[in-house]
Amino acid sequence: MAGLVFWGLVVVASVTSLLTAWTLGANSNSPPFAPAIGANAISTMRAAFLIGILAGAGALAQGGSISETIGAGLIDGVAITSLAATAGLLTATGFMAFGIYSGYPVPAAFATTGAMIGVGLSLGGAPAFDTYRRIATFWMLVPPVSGGLAYLTATILRRDDIPETVGVPLLAAVVGGIVANVELSIVPSAAGRDQGSLAGWAARTVGLPGIGGVDPTAVLATVLFAAVSFVFIRRRTQESVDRGIKTFLVLLGSLVAFSSGGSQVGLATGPLENLYTAELGLPGLALLAVGATGILGGAWMGAPRLLQATSREYAQLGVRRSIAALVPGFIIAQTAITLGIPISFNNIIISGVIGGGLAGGSAGVSRRKIGVTLAFWLITLVTSVAIGFGVYRVFAMVLGG
Repeated sequence: MAGLVFWGLVVVASVTSLLTAWTLGANSNSPPFAPAIGANAISTMRAAFLIGILAGAGALAQGGSISETIGAGLIDGVAITSLAATAGLLTATGFMAFGIYSGYPVPAAFATTGAMIGVGLSLGGAPAFDTYRRIATFWMLVPPVSGGLAYLTATILRRDDIPETVGVPLLAAVVGGIVANVELSIVPSAAGRDQGSLAGWAARTVGLPGIGGVDPTAVLATVLFAAVSFVFIRRRTQESVDRGIKTFLVLLGSLVAFSSGGSQVGLATGPLENLYTAELGLPGLALLAVGATGILGGAWMGAPRLLQATSREYAQLGVRRSIAALVPGFIIAQTAITLGIPISFNNIIISGVIGGGLAGGSAGVSRRKIGVTLAFWLITLVTSVAIGFGVYRVFAMVLGG
């Protein structure tokens, strides 16, 4: 009987994780391509198809660090059981569903983090205050950093003394250099690491001695990626400024969609980390595959409707302000993945839109909207802890787990 209950909970927890990933794929991974659709650089259906592929690939290649934080880093002293994982996922999914149907900005990262803290405390675990401080510091830095980078990017794009055939390729070079240092599970890594970057792999392959703690091969690989990106986009902008900007917008959206899969899948798979790896003995990639499948399905089935709605908003922003919002989105998402910190893409994109708007003299976002958004972020975080705590207690009393 106990075995049947256990496997029943495994099935329920896995299905709940899959549904959570589906919701993330339908909603959280859509914004990166909205600017390209608004600029008529790509069709809605093609964008939805690419979002599914790219976000699913990002989930498999980069989702491990966020998943580990959500599953094991938020509570000390206890392991998250299958019943606790189910309670946490249902709580977080309930918050996201409320946000979808009510239209209020409920960030998935806040809801999931709070829910898992709540169920962990309900299990008898101790708060992981060091982790909370690290996450809270990152979250608080996101608005000024994202807004500041967007302001800088928009300023470069608006300067009359920097032609667009130079300014846009320079931004592409920065993005290309970052791509060379993005850590991926499919790239051979150094000992003791699960992921490696292309620049790091080149450095280990060549094996040149470092200079002042800096590996010259890694620097050369970074510069090479930046140079190729610069030349490609510069040629496109020289042929046609409009076509070159749209090409960069689509490529940038692709990178952000990939990054969103890597940063968001852990919100769906993290609660099952202990169940899959410790209790079932499965590799972490198997759990990420569940999340990637859900994100893929959600993007293909649910993203087109949201893309059509959000693309109209981005069309009003214009392609340059959209680029200014997406560049910090890519940088911050990759930083969060490297540090294993769950993030809200709404937080990043909204901050980027405001920063880009300030470069033109007006943020274009009302103070009331900003206030409502911030209030709901805080309300989501606090109430998800309380509800997660209570939901697990109810489950434990009913099922005796």
